[in-house]
Formats: sequence, C-alpha cells, structure tokens
Amino acid sequence: MTLEDFFHRNPRVALAFSGGVDSAYLLYAACRSGAEVRPYYVKTCFQPEFEFQDAKTLAEALGVPMTVVEVPILESEAVRKNPGDRCYYCKKTILNAILEQARRDGYDILLDGTNASDDISDRPGYRALRELEVRSPLREAGLTKKAIREKSREAGLFTWDKPAYACLATRIPAGVPIEEKDLAAIERGEKALTELGFRDFRLRLLGSAAKLQVREEQMERVLAKRTQIRQALREDFSDILLDLEARP
Repeated sequence: MTLEDFFHRNPRVALAFSGGVDSAYLLYAACRSGAEVRPYYVKTCFQPEFEFQDAKTLAEALGVPMTVVEVPILESEAVRKNPGDRCYYCKKTILNAILEQARRDGYDILLDGTNASDDISDRPGYRALRELEVRSPLREAGLTKKAIREKSREAGLFTWDKPAYACLATRIPAGVPIEEKDLAAIERGEKALTELGFRDFRLRLLGSAAKLQVREEQMERVLAKRTQIRQALREDFSDILLDLEARP
C-alpha cells in the first residue's frame, strides 16, 4: 500500500503533529493526495519552543491550519513520577487529548508519524498507539526513515535533515521525579549549546550537574568551546560533564 492509496481510502484524518521529519512528511503527503487533514500539536512542558515554531512554520508553508492542544502533562502522577514506562502514560495522555479535540472537530481517524524503521517491540509509547487504534501510514506503506528524509528533501521540506529529537523528559533519569524547573533548565542549556554550533546532542540531568552527549565529529568543538559552554550553563548546573562515549 502506498500513501496515496491510504489517503484515497481515508480522505478525512487528524494528525498528531510534532514538526519532526516524519509527521512533517506525512502532513505534506496528505495535502498532496488531496486529503482533508488537520494537524494537532500538543504543547506541554516536555516540548521546547523551537519544536512548536518548526511545526507552525511547516503547517503555514503547506497552508494547513494547525490546532494547538495544551496539556498540563505533569498533572499526571504516572508521568511525573517518571517510571521506566513513563512514555506509555505520557503518549496515552497526549493522544487522548488529541482524540477528544479531533472528535469534537469531526475527525474519527487519528494518524501518527511512526515509520518502518521504528522498532516498536520495546518502546512503551507504541503500546498506547495500539490501544487507541492510532494509524501509522508511513509504517503501513513501508517507508523507512532514510526514504522519508530523501522524499522530504525532494519535496523541499526544511525538515528533511532535521535531527531526531526526543522530548525533554528523556533527559531526566528514570525514577527521578520530573519537575518543570529542571525541564526549563535543560531547554535553556540546549538552546545555548545550539547557538554555540552544536547539533544532534543531548544534555542530561545528573543530580545538580549535567552530562553532555555529542557525536564523535563534535568532540573537538566541545574542548574548543569549553569556556563558553561553562559560562552558558553555570547558572543552571553545578558541573558540566562530557560523556566520552559519543552518541551513535
């Protein structure tokens, strides 16, 4: 089955839209197929501002109104306690919020951007997709991440080479309760590091300290800019540690 086939069979759909590579291409494909698609962006303290801006920019470029659903995610005790399967509770809360709004707007089918490269066997969040019967057209069409990036580049989508991004909650070790102030500190830190030229990295919380994880090719940049890094992060973190095991 192709995406065109999917949208011909399902011409009126809601989309859980993050502004990342996958959901951006899925929105484009739905528009190109002539489907009536409504993207829903869920705004929580887990998403940094740049993700919201990217989503808004992409939706505007495609001429599709984007609905913003605000969810006070830390009001969920199961999410705030941050167990090993936190992603399940978080995703279910978010998807339920989208489903409620989408149904009020007259949409019965909800899509997400899971693709054929995603390993769904050990990811708690994907259990929520199955339970709520969320469709994943990219996966159903057999489209891998590599193929989606290439198709996005051909389509002229600025998201084509956007690094994969996991929400801010993933920066906090499982079992450590999530506090909004910690999420805000991490977001400030990652924004500062981006402005220093870093790309596709993570800043993880370790008590009052932070651990920086970068790709191999950016290790030298860390050492060259260590003074600027310390200055940028010292107000939020007691120590800045570098993980010598490069990100894959």
